Amino acid sequence: MSYQSSNPLVGETEFALDGPWATYWIAFLRVVTGWWFFHAGITKIIESGFSYSYGSAYMQQMSGTALGGIPVWMGNNLAWLIEPGVPLFETLIGLALMAGAVTRLAAFGGVIFMILFWIGNAGFGNGVVNSDLMGLLMFLTVIVLAAGRYYGLDALIEETAVVKQNPKLRYLLG
Repeated sequence: MSYQSSNPLVGETEFALDGPWATYWIAFLRVVTGWWFFHAGITKIIESGFSYSYGSAYMQQMSGTALGGIPVWMGNNLAWLIEPGVPLFETLIGLALMAGAVTRLAAFGGVIFMILFWIGNAGFGNGVVNSDLMGLLMFLTVIVLAAGRYYGLDALIEETAVVKQNPKLRYLLG
């Protein structure tokens, strides 16, 4: 027996990504990512309502981060938006991803959140490759693979006359 035939990694091993298992997996990633953000947002709403003051207070102390004085300024001047916005947008992003509706737009919102969390993480104390970067990559994966088209409502929405007449809407869907 030659070395080549005894090694299962040499030869006809194939990892095709166009089969149904890939679509199940993409839909699963979308729903899990949505649940993650939905849970984060709804928990804040249950505990603090739309007065999530931790977000703006945390940002006020973020001097010395890679974002410079931007988060401090935001914490001091945009508390009126941050306090209700963080729990509300996390919840809505999560719901949209779980339903697979307006998926790319929702995932783009998640990308904004994760960029702020990742870059704003003072000093990358847990390394550059951390859970914030992994979350960012999850949202980007949802966008790139058009995850809402796999067992999501976007597949149905894209078949409507409105979307067919305005095909650019597909950039927000899928």
